Amino acid sequence: MHKPAPITPDAPGAIAFPLLTQQWLDLCFVHWAVPPDAVAGLLPPGTVPDTHDGVTYVGLVAFRMHRVGWLRLPGVPYLGSFPETNVRLYSVDGHGRRGVVFRSMDAARLIPVAMGRAGFRLPYLWSRMSVRRAGDTVMYTSSRRWPGPRGAYSRIAVRPGERIEEPTALEHFLTARWGMHNAFFGGSAYLPNHHPRWPLHRAELLTCEENLITAAGLPAPDEEPVSVLYSPGVPVRLGRPSRPAGIPTP
Repeated sequence: MHKPAPITPDAPGAIAFPLLTQQWLDLCFVHWAVPPDAVAGLLPPGTVPDTHDGVTYVGLVAFRMHRVGWLRLPGVPYLGSFPETNVRLYSVDGHGRRGVVFRSMDAARLIPVAMGRAGFRLPYLWSRMSVRRAGDTVMYTSSRRWPGPRGAYSRIAVRPGERIEEPTALEHFLTARWGMHNAFFGGSAYLPNHHPRWPLHRAELLTCEENLITAAGLPAPDEEPVSVLYSPGVPVRLGRPSRPAGIPTP
């Protein structure tokens, strides 16, 4: 097993021929610390929890997906633009690649949900959602439609503050993730991404009412979040999945 790759605020390499292009906009990152043993059984084969100072994290990330496009084609304005809210964990594989693992991905467009579930085996779920701004506050809502549990919901409101000039090591750990691990046809795949360095703002969490975390098979948070961040967003390129992603086994 290789040593985990260094955490870098900039993507480690360009993606010359992207599988998908998109923009992630108006992102809210809310994180809770959890013991690695509490989530290890929820990760794809060949990955283990990635840790910072011996702790791993559960993330609730709400944002707007904007103009998803295939290959180098222009992004789709309607079907490719929608709110999304993810529950995610932090992973590392046997090649030392750090990534995220999505436990749920609520999105507001049924066709992209169906394509993500069928084509990539991602845990996309169709939900009624909105992202709204009122003055200095950004509000995110979701209510699940299909496949369930129907009615799983989230209501989040944050007040972004000033931009962070020098993110902490933990803030880099939680946001500078240059790939995704996903269970894929009996094994695991690693899907790399590339985008500019995150423009990050610390944020005040005004409201966080949700049951998406427990619906994703995780224990409900019993403490306040350890990190709340906001970003206006970045343009993103996703590369092609690579296999194997796993830790070598006998």
